[in-house]
Amino acid sequence: MSEKEMNEVEIYTLQDEEGNEHEFELIGTCEKNGVKYYAMVAVEDVEANNEFCEYTILKAVIEDGEENLITIDDDDEFDDVADYFDDMLTEEIDYDN
Repeated sequence: MSEKEMNEVEIYTLQDEEGNEHEFELIGTCEKNGVKYYAMVAVEDVEANNEFCEYTILKAVIEDGEENLITIDDDDEFDDVADYFDDMLTEEIDYDN
């Protein structure tokens, strides 16, 4: 992977239930049981240089031919995906630097 590819950031603008728009940076994706999941952090947290940013996990669903990202309502499904992302994201941390 080139340095350029490593430094490219994917930003998603998402709308909450009240119609407010929020920007999120994609930090990881996974596919489990044929469903795609996205792990994202709020851009405002990244820009504030918060050392520990909480991340949000969203599930991709197809509605009317469009991919939409929604929250995960099922606790078991959420726990399974959260465990995967926790493992993935902690592997990426370089504790030697």
